[in-house]
Amino acid sequence: MEDKQVRRALLSVTDKTGLVEFATGLVRLQWQLVSTGGTAAALRTGGLPVRDISDLTGMPEMLDGRVKTLHPAVHGGILARRDLPEHQRQIQQAGIQDIGLVVVNLYPFRETAARTDVAPDDVIEQIDIGGPALLRSAAKNFSGVTAVVDPADYGRVLQGLESGDDDLDLRRLLAGKVFAHTASYDAAIAAWFAARRDDVFPDRLTLPYERSHVLRYGENPDQRAAFYVERPGAGLDALDQRGGKALSFNNVLDLEGALVAADPFRIAGETCCAIIKHTTPCGLATGASALDAYRKALACDPMSAFGSVIAFTVPVDDTAADAISSLFVECIVAPAFSESALEILGRKKNLRILVGTAEWAPGALDFKRVRGGLLIQDRPPADPGRPSWRVVTRRQPTTDEWSDLSFAWRAVASVKSNAIVIAKAGATIGIGAGQMSRVDSARMENEVMPVYYLNMLQLIEKVLERARLSVGDIDHFVYSNISRRDRESFRRMLHLTAAKLPPTAMLEYGHTFASDLAINYTDLCRQGRIGPGQLVLFVSAGIGFMWGVTLART
Repeated sequence: MEDKQVRRALLSVTDKTGLVEFATGLVRLQWQLVSTGGTAAALRTGGLPVRDISDLTGMPEMLDGRVKTLHPAVHGGILARRDLPEHQRQIQQAGIQDIGLVVVNLYPFRETAARTDVAPDDVIEQIDIGGPALLRSAAKNFSGVTAVVDPADYGRVLQGLESGDDDLDLRRLLAGKVFAHTASYDAAIAAWFAARRDDVFPDRLTLPYERSHVLRYGENPDQRAAFYVERPGAGLDALDQRGGKALSFNNVLDLEGALVAADPFRIAGETCCAIIKHTTPCGLATGASALDAYRKALACDPMSAFGSVIAFTVPVDDTAADAISSLFVECIVAPAFSESALEILGRKKNLRILVGTAEWAPGALDFKRVRGGLLIQDRPPADPGRPSWRVVTRRQPTTDEWSDLSFAWRAVASVKSNAIVIAKAGATIGIGAGQMSRVDSARMENEVMPVYYLNMLQLIEKVLERARLSVGDIDHFVYSNISRRDRESFRRMLHLTAAKLPPTAMLEYGHTFASDLAINYTDLCRQGRIGPGQLVLFVSAGIGFMWGVTLART
């Protein structure tokens, strides 16, 4: 019988990251290495002495490797309690040697099952039997055995062994990781079998999630919070953050809301910008470019866009970044950003820039937490599409009206009920959300809509086009008949979406209508507010949603 003072480590891993370096440290500390199959080969290639598992069991590996470690000589050496003389007497009598360190990670079942071209028999072969048994035995006996399932723990385990510390707390922590890992592994197997029989709602449901990171706080500062993912790199975890503060709980919620709002248009291959506040759109638009879509989305409700989260379906260039940089924004997510866009947005130190796409896994379900349980349902389609609409009026919608209806239908899907959206030319111009009464939702959007009605911008474009002029040629905007409550938002909208003019170019002249513009013009000239030879564009809100736009030169 070998010297009982020999310390043995059993290593059998699929993921060989850091294996040789870790095992080299063990050998340096005079640990004896025992291993199986491919792991033993990797250790020998690394120049390390290793015993085959068959030396311990007296039995060769069999059944194409299905049976290697399921033997009393292995599990007896792991499970025997070091503090019970009777256990020690029994394993000595049986000629079983102690194993004090078990390093195992499991066959790649999830990765194999996720492949679309894999046969069911190949998936089943990736169900690990011996590995979980080894880990569970070692974790159960953590008082005397160290169980390591995660290569990320190699460093601290080796450090503890080098220092000679009997770190029971570390072994207890690693044991907990083992049971969490094997539970998650078994849950993935159960889910695969349920999917094979098309059982969406099985009798028993286990949800294996892995912590991505701890958040600063939850929905409110007095709540603790963390972000868990189905697997690393899945969904929102696939996004690459470029600068800015760490994401908060509410940032993550709003990011999901922004992506949900933009998804129907991304799927349709359209350029879209979604501006989200408290998980609900305050502006949503499609356009010819990221800048165009952003300007149209912002025009819906510039005030609510302060402190928002913005999602694009297309890459963001420097022109869009420059426009966005004038607004306080919490997060921006897009498939890509140009280098100049990253430089412009990076000047805002707290702005979180997220790059990439985040997809739902096929067949993903929707969960709602209630006391003592979960409500589970199918996820709604990412693109609601056009339902089987039937025109019940004598007049058929025009092509443009059908387009606006389709846009509004997709836009309203991401708005909290009761939800009402008014849209024009690929943009929301009024959003009423989250009210208990549909009447209140309609009232909310109606209060916002006239101020930002996109016909105003279209009229300005037509007037300038006819005059063969550009926005940059205008010396002054003169606006009137805008309520005091909406005046600043209106000024900001003109400044951001119609022209980059200094605030001094924006003049207000009381409350009047388009028919009185000649009188206004004369008065402003007499007051010295408009100089000789200057080009002036008058914009006046009329009755209902009508606008008056007049261009004049002194």
